[in-house]
Amino acid sequence: MIVRSFQLSDYKPLTELLEDVLSPECCELTMEAFARQLSWDSDLVLVAVEQSEIVGMIIGTIDHNKGYYYRIAVAASYRGKGIGKALISSLRQRFEGRGVSKILITADEHNEPVLPLYESMGFNAADFFRSFQKLSIVAG
Repeated sequence: MIVRSFQLSDYKPLTELLEDVLSPECCELTMEAFARQLSWDSDLVLVAVEQSEIVGMIIGTIDHNKGYYYRIAVAASYRGKGIGKALISSLRQRFEGRGVSKILITADEHNEPVLPLYESMGFNAADFFRSFQKLSIVAG
């Protein structure tokens, strides 16, 4: 499995992954934020690839010198194999390389089920950002 930056050719399989993994409402919100993030800084959208198949993705953003994990999605058949952790770690390296002052996790109703994953990687309640509407990729 490799983690790399999103490429235009990933659009269709990534969209299919999001439609499969996320609720319709969450998918719609995520696609809007995804489009905004791609137009601003595509290096913060990462995909996990296993045998040429996209099996996971993460969207991050930098807003006011803070790095935010916005959305993570892993194909159901690939969960529990370290893909989510690899995506989080790879995005963290990009945030650190950009010198962000703090890294936070957006904690909306759709992200609640994955917060234990972030906690298992050393994040705690103080790292969860619950006013996500203020993020540029969400608010426009």
